[in-house]
Amino acid sequence: MGTGGTEHAATAHRSASGAGRGVDRKPLTGSVALVTGASSGIGAATALALARQGCSLALVARRTGRLEELAEEIGAQGGASLAVTADLAAAPEARRTVDRTVDHFGRLDLLVNNAGFGARGAVTDSDPEDWERMVDLNLKAVLRMSHAALPHLLRAAHEGPRGVADLVTVSSVAGRVPRKDNSVYSATKHAVCCFSEALRQEVTGRQVRVGLVEPGMTSTEMTRGGSQAASAHGLPPETWLRAEDIARSVVFMVTQPPHVAVNELTVRPTAQER
Repeated sequence: MGTGGTEHAATAHRSASGAGRGVDRKPLTGSVALVTGASSGIGAATALALARQGCSLALVARRTGRLEELAEEIGAQGGASLAVTADLAAAPEARRTVDRTVDHFGRLDLLVNNAGFGARGAVTDSDPEDWERMVDLNLKAVLRMSHAALPHLLRAAHEGPRGVADLVTVSSVAGRVPRKDNSVYSATKHAVCCFSEALRQEVTGRQVRVGLVEPGMTSTEMTRGGSQAASAHGLPPETWLRAEDIARSVVFMVTQPPHVAVNELTVRPTAQER
């Protein structure tokens, strides 16, 4: 799996000063967001939703072609983006992607930790290599990305026009409701929940909002095929959430007034019991 540094910059960074010349100012105009796992699903939908709010985007994932397609789509809508190819399971990649973003855009106002991996199976039957990748990507990458981004978020909160910065992690209801055959995945998501709350307490007085979005059954590449589909427990696919539903939740969090922090959102399909 590649950890190379292929970057692609899309056009037309819309600045806050440009918005002041008669263009309707969107809530995130002049802000820069970094979204991990942006090549498909929730990550891609979130990047597009943030771009519609005026945000410039750093798009991070392993699949360069997918990132470039998304960058072109954002550019066609008048937005600006930077595609950065990285496998965040590798420890050095977190700081590299944050540094590349700040070097390109000059700032970082929002981080969305979305990259993840899931593999179901009973503990006795599971492959420990799958456990390691879940821990590396679902937990360690969140820790590393947050650590690398925080100095820039703190600076943006102090100096930026919004008077606030945001760190959002997309987790899962599996972190709250563990079930058999999903033990390690649930463990990583529960750890992310604990980390987010502790981090919130550390930085909330410095105007950095820490948010956790916990989706229920959502239709993505990971859940539509393979063992993760069993997580639906018979819930018909047509009733599952869509990636755009979670993207709206992220946008809701980060577009609140500076004095409002929405720290946790659990979003389930209406028909999902647990």
